[in-house]
Amino acid sequence: MVPSIRIDRSKPLAAEPRCGHNRYHPDIAPALEIGEGEEIVLETRDAVDGQITPTTTVADLARFEPGRIHPLTGPVFVNGAQPGDVLEIEYLDIAPQPTGFSSIMPGLGFLRDVMTEPFLVHWALADGWATSKQIPGVRVPGAPFMGISAVAPSAAKLAEWTAREERLVARGGIALPPDRAGAVPSGPCGLAGLRTMPPRENGGNFDVKQLTKGSKLFLPVFVEGALFSTGDAHFAQGDGEVCVTAVEMGATVAVRFKVHKGLATKRKFIAPVFSHAGFFADPKYALPSRLLGVMGMPINAAGEIEGENLTLACRNAVLNMMELLQERGFTKQQAYVICSVAVDLRISNVVDVPNYVVSAVLSEAIFDGD
Repeated sequence: MVPSIRIDRSKPLAAEPRCGHNRYHPDIAPALEIGEGEEIVLETRDAVDGQITPTTTVADLARFEPGRIHPLTGPVFVNGAQPGDVLEIEYLDIAPQPTGFSSIMPGLGFLRDVMTEPFLVHWALADGWATSKQIPGVRVPGAPFMGISAVAPSAAKLAEWTAREERLVARGGIALPPDRAGAVPSGPCGLAGLRTMPPRENGGNFDVKQLTKGSKLFLPVFVEGALFSTGDAHFAQGDGEVCVTAVEMGATVAVRFKVHKGLATKRKFIAPVFSHAGFFADPKYALPSRLLGVMGMPINAAGEIEGENLTLACRNAVLNMMELLQERGFTKQQAYVICSVAVDLRISNVVDVPNYVVSAVLSEAIFDGD
């Protein structure tokens, strides 16, 4: 029998705390121990811990509990993994649940200053496609992947990363500090644990859509056993995930581990690495064969250049694509969600000063019919 962590998705993570967590802390007890080279199956909840179901309405979003975001399944103790090693995670399979969602939540997302009204899309996931009554005439090809995969930080890294995020906030930046509201586990780990919203050197919420079935992820190990966890599965996503959600879903993922002894210590950088031996998705849609693209440059609303501002170029690319989609009859909210789940942001150049270029690229195949 394949080792597994099974969950009851009808229950919140807090009802099954031995199966997972939503904070990072080195003292969270492992849910399972496994040997190197063994296959393991992990069932995961969706990114918001079941707070959005097929019957949820936009009005219900007002009761949303942000502290419950990112219920992860794990941790898994991998025998033989030690600090200084690199843990290789091979994704053997990622099986979707039959429904998913996307949402616009005020205060979140890349265009949070522009898109201030809540919006909710329910997706039916079947036969490799996502379709929705909320965005008729669109079907999004599936390429399931895990938005979050991570190992535990050491106590030293926990303190270091907490402090640097505090310094960012002090400088006027945005970061979510430790918060016990909705934390699993509760107690000291929940009170001091790192939030899961940002990715870090230990992995986390990087939302790299190339991590589909057949891919490999390589994470530096900070604690004995690595303490691997995963969650936040996506059926489909555009590079950028601009509205802060992809096609969100629960999933069942099968993975296998390999330990590369001392590799993290030997490397001159500490960052996640990933690979894929084949196409991460059907190249007809991933490349794509029929595309619509629009460029963005670092020119602000007043017509002035903000030289080498890649973020502004990216913002303009998204806004321009939204305008193109609205010309096709979609609402502003529908266009924003389409950009999040199906539009890829690509850096076209970072050398032609002062106007760097980011392109937003969309496969025309999504309009081919339900």
